[in-house]
Amino acid sequence: MTHKIVFLDRESLDANVRAPSFPHEYVEHQSTWTPDEIVERLKDADIALINKVPMRADVLKQLPKLKLIAVAATGTDVVDKAQAKAQGIVVSNIRNYAFNTVPEHVIGLIFALRRAIVPYANSVKRGDWNKSQQFCYFDYPIYDVAGSTLGIVGYGALGKSIGKRAEALGMKILPYDVFPQDGLVDFETVLTQSDIITIHVPLTPDTKNLFGAEQFKKMKNSAILINTARGGLVDEAALLEALKSGEIGGAGFDVVAQEPPKDGNILCDADLPNLIVTPHVAWASKQAMQILADQLIDNVENFVAGKPSNVVE
Repeated sequence: MTHKIVFLDRESLDANVRAPSFPHEYVEHQSTWTPDEIVERLKDADIALINKVPMRADVLKQLPKLKLIAVAATGTDVVDKAQAKAQGIVVSNIRNYAFNTVPEHVIGLIFALRRAIVPYANSVKRGDWNKSQQFCYFDYPIYDVAGSTLGIVGYGALGKSIGKRAEALGMKILPYDVFPQDGLVDFETVLTQSDIITIHVPLTPDTKNLFGAEQFKKMKNSAILINTARGGLVDEAALLEALKSGEIGGAGFDVVAQEPPKDGNILCDADLPNLIVTPHVAWASKQAMQILADQLIDNVENFVAGKPSNVVE
């Protein structure tokens, strides 16, 4: 049997995607956006490779031949998993590939915000140093990373990896997770005692807007919030107000609610010295992307061999 494999958003993965080891027809599209495009491109396929292409119920119902959706990411909120299950479509994802790239991005954002690196660099470009009466100036507060407290919301593999790096830098960690394990603290403790909070939970109905106005009021005025998980975990309007009012000290985001922000986004458009937004690239080191691409094809080959791996229910 020859399997037809279609990769709907190939440009989202800057890595070599090896050919599967079984008879197959392979087609790739650099990007796919509309439901009509999805249906047309997958109508004869039994295996779909996607990263961020939305696979909603109305689309899946038009794809009776589809048997596997192999997601080239850990998060699978783009797939209507209930409908996929109803149709007998297996959904697989990528796991434990970002063990260096995401933690390093988080640590980078922590240093950039605690040390006010970006606003000082921008001020030099504006010529502020040229005008200074002294050899330096203190327009933006600087805080040490060592001795600070890091709250980790979501203490899985990524959270633990970040925690190890933080402890090596002399930080105290406060881990929180909904799944019981030794050494955890409650969410309230994370909010009230952390100098920095980093988020590493999936986006679900229960975690949507996990951080909003109520949570920002409980945080320290100097605290910073890091989000490299999903944009919908944070109420963006409430965050922007908290940053402008000084209710919290800063934020470093690699994700926003709608990606790409074609119609604009209040965080991307804001010109604030205590806000850094990067374009969902925390996961995207060259090394991590190649691990991801190899695991993606591993998942496909295992499925065809009758031994599905990394199955998401």
